[in-house]
Order: sequence, then structure tokens, then C-alpha cells
Amino acid sequence: MIHQSVQAFRNGEISVQELISNLQSLFDSREPEVLAFLPEPNRFARLQKEAEELVARYPDPKQRPTLFGMTVGVKDIFHVAGFTTQAGSRLPPEELQGSEAPSVTRLKNKGALVMGKTVTTEFAYFTPGLTRNPHNSAHTPGGSSSGSAAAVAAGFCSAALGTQTIGSIIRPAAFCGVVGFKPTYDRIPRDGVIPLSPSLDHVGFFTPDVDTAKRVASALLENWGIGELNSSRGDSKPVLGIPEGPYLESATNEGLTHFEDVCELLNTNYQIRRVRVMDDFQEIRDRHDAIMSHEAMQVHKEWFAKHETLYSPKFSDLIHRGQSITNYRLHLEARDAFRASITQTMNDNQIDIWICPPAIGPAPKGLDSTGDPVMCLPWTQIGFPAINIPTTKNEEDLPMGLQLVGKWNSDESLLAWAEDIEKVVRKI
Repeated sequence: MIHQSVQAFRNGEISVQELISNLQSLFDSREPEVLAFLPEPNRFARLQKEAEELVARYPDPKQRPTLFGMTVGVKDIFHVAGFTTQAGSRLPPEELQGSEAPSVTRLKNKGALVMGKTVTTEFAYFTPGLTRNPHNSAHTPGGSSSGSAAAVAAGFCSAALGTQTIGSIIRPAAFCGVVGFKPTYDRIPRDGVIPLSPSLDHVGFFTPDVDTAKRVASALLENWGIGELNSSRGDSKPVLGIPEGPYLESATNEGLTHFEDVCELLNTNYQIRRVRVMDDFQEIRDRHDAIMSHEAMQVHKEWFAKHETLYSPKFSDLIHRGQSITNYRLHLEARDAFRASITQTMNDNQIDIWICPPAIGPAPKGLDSTGDPVMCLPWTQIGFPAINIPTTKNEEDLPMGLQLVGKWNSDESLLAWAEDIEKVVRKI
């Protein structure tokens, strides 16, 4: 794992040459199988030059910024200065370029080194790229932030940027056995990122652990510090809620069995309340697809008119569905009412965090699908912050996880509580 080398580099214990050598050795041994990154000629010569410039700018280890020397992957729908944006598509690259995303600039300003562009599904939807699950290359890493999750899981990066419109951070994080954090809607700017559905898109990230996630969040989130700890019980332990009903029943038997095992572990340290919610879950799912398809159609209107034959069948179907949506505004209003209803339920039952499976089960075998994102869908729709914590591996040695969902703008509290919960449930 490069994570330890980065810390040693930040403390002045190893040189630029040692850091880059360690990184290249790991990359050369694992990347040909994992395929997390887009190819880049002279990647390590560039990184060495940028690392040397960092050391020259911050010669004193005590004065170095919080992310000094941290290698980060960037999902290839983000614009990054010096890199071409391809978005996992076959469209002419000149159609897709733009100014660097503020999220990328913020990481750089804190001393991070961009390892490169990570593989994404086509325009962050469902058509997979080449990336494989680092734990078992016959299984999907999830999507759409496939390369970012795999890059952190393989140890190439201490962090990687991704996006989530349904389940594209939490699900691949669970499949790859890493922490994935999706903040409250718009707390990380979406500028400089090719949108899929602006009302549903979230910028988030992956890290090896919650402690690193807290450091990255402090660099990326707008108004960091507003979501202070405020447990319903008045102490440092949050009250956990289990969202009973058709939503939870969407998970597989294996996923539910694992979830109940984790709940048993937590029950000795936390107060847990089971509350029935989302009896209209199919309506919630249909609404999400209507909003997403309508907005994707609008985003791609001009590109699709010029380059329809270059789009995959899955994305073309999404655009055609969007063209048939007539009650878009009503869907947005229903989404807002859904958010208010879940907030009220949490307040009425004094629930600080929902706990639930991050995916219906472990990463499925095969590379033609990125898996079902349904366990993330309602939380993405209402914009609540969510995090995946790796827990253990199943009998096939595939990672499993636990999803925590906090209240609107409670990101700081969620991360603080997640670090405590991680100590209880994490076995990998």
C-alpha cells in the first residue's frame, strides 16, 4: 500500500525518488490486472517532477499541508489541467473538455499529487469500462466510479474522486473493500465535472479508512465544520435506525444475513431502532429514473444529435426514456417531499444515522454489469450524506460493507461517528 509511503514522505523520512519508486513498483505489478487508470505516457516522470516541486515549496515537514504527497485518482468525468477528459465514451474528445474542477484544485492546493485519470463507465452511467475488482479479477469493481474504487483498493492512491447519481460511490466502495463517502448534495462543488443528472449528481471520494476520509473531507467540503456533533442521546454515541420495509427487503439473502450480523455487533455499543419507511419504494425508484433520464437527455441533447451512433445502447435508451418524461417538475416536488418525510421520521424517532446494506450483496461475477445500485438510490435522491465502511469478506473472499446515512448537512458528525463504528465492525 502506498498509503504508508506517503506518510513517510510527508514526514521527510523518505525521498521523492523512494516515494516514486515504491509507487511505480506497486503500479507495475498490479495495474495490468486491475486496469484502474487510463494509460498515460511518462506518468512517473511527471509525478517525480511534481513531487520535487512540492518539496521545494514546502521544505520543512512541519509546515506541509494536510494532504502533502498524497496520491489521488480522478474519475475521468472531472476536468484536470494537463489531462484530456474522455468520460468513458467514444465521442470526439474536443467536445468534452473544460476548466479544471474546483474539487481537483482544492486537493492540489493541500499538497495532493494527481496519480492520473481513473476509468469510468460511459458518462457515469451503466456501460462498464475495463476495470476489474482488485480482490478477484473475475468480478466487477462496481460503477460508475470503477477505477477510483479499484485504485484505492489496490493501494495505488490514498484517495480518489468519484461521483454518485444512484450508487456510484457507495456500491463500488463496498465491492472493493474501501471507504466511500458521498457528502450532502452540493457540499463539494460539481463545477468542472461532466454531469449525468444535475439534480442527483454528487461529488465524493474513496479512501482506505475513515481517518483519511475526514482529512480529505476537510479539504473538499464547503463550509467544513458546520455539521457539528449533535447526538439524539446527548452523548457521543448516535442512535442508529434500521429502515425496515421494501427498501431493506431489496437486498439478497446473503446481503441481509451479513447486515443482521453487523447489527448484532453494533447492538452491544449502540441504541438501535427499527422503523418502517418507504412503503412506496417502487414509486421512489421510478421517480429517480424519471428525473435522471430527463436531465441526462437535456445534458446530452446537442452531443446526441451530432453523435448518436457513438453512444452505447444503454445510454441511448436512457436518453430516449428522458424524451418521454412529461411531469418532470412534479417528480422534483415529490423528491422534496420525500426528503422532508425522512427528516421528520428521523426526528420523531430520534435517529441520528440510518444503517443499511451498501449493496444488495457482494460484487457479482462478470464484467458486463456494475451491479445493482438500489440500496443507495433513496439516500442519493434526497441528498443525505452516506458512507460505506468495509466490514469483512464472504466465503468467496469478496468484501462486504455497511452503509451509514446521516441527516442533511450532518457530514462532520457522520464522519466522526463512522470512525467510531469502524472500530466495531471492520474486520478487513
